[in-house]
Amino acid sequence: MLDINRLATETEKIKNLLKYRGEVSQIDKALTVNAERKQIQTKGDEIRNKRNELSKEIGIAKASGDQTKLTQSLHEAELHKGEMAAFEESQNLAEKRLKAILERIPNIPMDDVPEGEDESTNKEIKKFSIPRSFDFEPLSHIELLTNLNMWEPERATKISGRGFPVLRNVGARLELALINFMLDHNIDHGAEQIWLPFAIADHSLYGTGQLPKFEEDLFKIADSNLYLNPTAEIALTNMYREEIVESSILPSRFTAYSPSFRKEAGTYGKDTKGLIRVHQFNKVELVTICKPEESEAEHQRMLETSEAILQILELPYRVVTLSQGDMGFSAAKTYDIEVWLPSFDNYREIASISNCLDFQARRADIRYKPEGSKKTEFVHTLNGSSLAVGRTLVAIVENYQQEDGSIKVPVALQPYLKMEKISLK
Repeated sequence: MLDINRLATETEKIKNLLKYRGEVSQIDKALTVNAERKQIQTKGDEIRNKRNELSKEIGIAKASGDQTKLTQSLHEAELHKGEMAAFEESQNLAEKRLKAILERIPNIPMDDVPEGEDESTNKEIKKFSIPRSFDFEPLSHIELLTNLNMWEPERATKISGRGFPVLRNVGARLELALINFMLDHNIDHGAEQIWLPFAIADHSLYGTGQLPKFEEDLFKIADSNLYLNPTAEIALTNMYREEIVESSILPSRFTAYSPSFRKEAGTYGKDTKGLIRVHQFNKVELVTICKPEESEAEHQRMLETSEAILQILELPYRVVTLSQGDMGFSAAKTYDIEVWLPSFDNYREIASISNCLDFQARRADIRYKPEGSKKTEFVHTLNGSSLAVGRTLVAIVENYQQEDGSIKVPVALQPYLKMEKISLK
């Protein structure tokens, strides 16, 4: 959530930075409602001060035995009590109106985020490795998984409908091998592993920005305030919700595995036929909670941690900085890591690494007290995929396929999978 005082002092700059993110008109609405709220608050303060004065007068009248003055002051105090209650109700309503507007305005992009409205204006900043040149016609992951008896999408449809994968045999083992490999890697890079609930309360989803604006993308559990987890970012970030965190534990770096559930799969053509875009997928996540002055360095650290997984697996990838209009709601700056997929003859997103600054911390009320300060400040939060497990599996299957239809197992995964090659033999 944005700071209303910053909206008031940097109005035109913020409008310009948000022009590709929508909701610019909400800024003027927020400022109008805030002005009304301040007027009500000022009038309420005047009434409150008058009530305090009357309380003193009542005390003096009682002490002196001035019954006439006491009766008059008590009558005035009763009138002010009713007036004060009306103003407090008006102020509460104005604050709720202001909050309802602010909670739908996305985060402000950092100054170095590329300008533009969609992925066409993203900026490539680095590449790793040259995509493999095949001396045979490569197959898609759909064909390879089918030929090697690693999945059965028709059984998944029978169980749950379209968009829910069933992996079997080595397919299931490869998925688990990747999860364990990623977690071990992140722990080696300084993250603490957390095991989390897979059902998330509405207040936690509000804290990270999924609610109220994106409720239609979530799977809600009937007759409860719980939703199926869309990403481990939510639970990890909300671990310190409504707390003042000890300065000494910052930065706090976490990693967690979770299944993720989203309704966004649908009319995406080729994406819906395999494991690229599904309703349920596994993901290993990184989250950092830190002091404001640490967040840019932590953003780079998180990016490098996720990149290193693909480097160890020797998968070609590139990193792009997302433009203003292509970022997620809570992000102030996002790097996407895109892995090379031969069947698409292109790079596809496999991770998003975002710095949210204090946007989520304001919504979730996560603060810390800087050393030597009596006042608290909001922390900064960062999150990143490390990585989307299904897409990593796809990238390995397609990039490591052999002419005989088998798949070489990356060296780093061989101790987890206990094999060097996946084949029917």
